[in-house]
Amino acid sequence: MKEGKSIRDDVDSIKSKVSYIRKSHLPKDKKLFKGIRRIPFFLGLASVISFLYEKGFDIPEYYPEVIIYLYLITIISGIISISGRFFFRSLRPRLKIIPFDTLLLAFLILILLLNLNIITLAFHISFFQWIYFAVFLVFIREFSALKIDFKKTVVNPALLFVSSFLAIIIAGTIILMFPNATTQPIKLIDSLFTSTSAVCVTGLCVVDTGTYFTRFGQIIILLLIQVGGIGIMTFASYFSYFFRGVSSYENQLILSEMNNTDRISEVFSFLKQVILITFLIEAIGCFFVYESLDSQLIPHINERIFFAIFHAVSAFCNAGFSTLQNGFAENAYQYNYFLHLVIAFLIITGGIGFPIIFNLLTFLKEKIKSFFRYVFLRKRMIHAPWLINLNTRIVLVTTLVLLVFGTLMFFIFEYNNTLAHHSFFGKIVTSFFGSVTPRTAGFNTVNTGLLLKPTVLIMIFLMWVGASPGSTGGGIKTSAFAVAIMNIINLSRGMGRTEVFKREISTVSVNRAFAVILLSFAVIFISVLCMTLYEPDKSVLDITFECVSAFGTVGLSRGITADLNTASKTVLVMTMFLGRVGLLTLLMAFFRKISSDKYRFPSENILIN
Repeated sequence: MKEGKSIRDDVDSIKSKVSYIRKSHLPKDKKLFKGIRRIPFFLGLASVISFLYEKGFDIPEYYPEVIIYLYLITIISGIISISGRFFFRSLRPRLKIIPFDTLLLAFLILILLLNLNIITLAFHISFFQWIYFAVFLVFIREFSALKIDFKKTVVNPALLFVSSFLAIIIAGTIILMFPNATTQPIKLIDSLFTSTSAVCVTGLCVVDTGTYFTRFGQIIILLLIQVGGIGIMTFASYFSYFFRGVSSYENQLILSEMNNTDRISEVFSFLKQVILITFLIEAIGCFFVYESLDSQLIPHINERIFFAIFHAVSAFCNAGFSTLQNGFAENAYQYNYFLHLVIAFLIITGGIGFPIIFNLLTFLKEKIKSFFRYVFLRKRMIHAPWLINLNTRIVLVTTLVLLVFGTLMFFIFEYNNTLAHHSFFGKIVTSFFGSVTPRTAGFNTVNTGLLLKPTVLIMIFLMWVGASPGSTGGGIKTSAFAVAIMNIINLSRGMGRTEVFKREISTVSVNRAFAVILLSFAVIFISVLCMTLYEPDKSVLDITFECVSAFGTVGLSRGITADLNTASKTVLVMTMFLGRVGLLTLLMAFFRKISSDKYRFPSENILIN
């Protein structure tokens, strides 16, 4: 064994030396060629930074004339780079990428010719609007062509996940402090709070989003919500794979761990489905939100479109951000029950989790295929058992129970309070919305500060449970709550294992569920303790509501967020971040993973109760 191990070590040493020699002794022309290939990327990056500077600051009069040349050079370099790939076999794009590159190349050439006045169009086109889009496409295309490989022995997937969120929060904080992002100067802590709330899809606000931020600032918040809801690594990894067509095995391992996918070979297919489903549902939701709006309230069509996009993305990502000062509790929107149902549908869809959505789509596809086989081919309908897996069954049942429970409790407790001025149908819709929104969404159709204490306690419970795993929401997750309850029931019946739906839940899942629950109590307790010290004039109930809302990435508030001091805001920032990435994930990022499968100690029972 030792001899065989020594031989393997020698082989690995030789391979590493050969790799080093190849990299360090590349011909100078190849090194130069590799450097030239990266020029379009750096030009695109410079153009994106210049765009942010142009929109975020009051620029000098000469600046647009200077920056236009940078944009044009970036477009020219993009044209050369994209067209040049067709002439080199090692760089030639895959067959499925050729149509995309061809259309992109034609678009870039058109923008360039229009600017040089070589051609003109019969219809009006705003060049400055399209040139931004052009340089952004060049940046995305060249960034995706970069070879970025992660070494699993060096990069911890959990640490990479946490670091990606930190990086986006910091970038968002800086951009939101640009003068043109707000209508008045914003403090660093308020910018950090808003950026964290957007990236962690929480929705807690220390300033009014609709009046304090300009359209540029609102767009930045919208992008932060979208990136935070899906994950920056999802976008970057999939587009890199899409254009390059290859990815290292270690990259796939890391991405599979970050996205909780069992099959490593299907990780990029999973990422593609996540992106497509997200944009499809958001587009459908945007259409129905737009149709529900009163044109007299928002007369300009551009304003209605932006309102629809902002709230559809915010709802699906369970962010809870709104451009309305009082949310949907404003008189003009409080009785728009169709809008409330659309938003509730988006919240449930975004919070139920992508694995659940994909499993339901697979079930639906198989049922449709079986039906058509029976109708047109006269073949007996195929019985495919267990298409709905255990995870989906647990999540759907738990979600349904929590929705029904929350709706009934809200209806009973608030019938003569916040629901008094609604019709019977309105009471049902508002109660249903009041049960949906604490599940990490954060929208409100009633004044939260006027809710009765029993209702507040019910909402705290719903916020703590949160959404489902693999979703855009937070909380301890429905599956963890369900597994803990089932384990308690089975222990009460004298069973030594957890069983449900004729399946046994693994010990790892049970242990993870109780670890998540215990850590959630620790985070919430410390947050409440700190805020009671920093805010002695606030009630413990309001502080607890605020901290649970931050941990569950909900965004509901009893109206105390804007009045908090810097120390309390910092506590909530940390609570939101821990609620989004998970304290267990954060601990996994810093502790070395130890494999305990190779040994077992003798087991003993200890006294519990």
